[in-house]
Amino acid sequence: MEFSISTWMMLFFILFMIVGIWKIYAFLPNKQLKDDDKTQEASYELRRLMLKVITKNKGKLTNEELFFAITEDEDFDSKLFWRFNHNRLNQLLNQYLIENPHAKSIEDIYKNSL
Repeated sequence: MEFSISTWMMLFFILFMIVGIWKIYAFLPNKQLKDDDKTQEASYELRRLMLKVITKNKGKLTNEELFFAITEDEDFDSKLFWRFNHNRLNQLLNQYLIENPHAKSIEDIYKNSL
């Protein structure tokens, strides 16, 4: 039984396609990383910490002061939140302000948490 060149080409194409798909699957992350700070639990923890620091300082903070106060708090896990920066803090504040439209500033967040 003889195979034509097009049959051999089709067999090798299918074989290499299967190998390629397996290689892509093998390198895709399928477990949650230990230091993944984008999970819902980590976001909740950051938000809780942000509200705690705002309450502790009675809302009299700027964004920069809030950032440094959060990073210096005893509950801040620097290994988990190693990517925490000013941009992430602004995202947390914006998310809070969207969910609570009556709050317009950090001081309003403090007054709302009382």
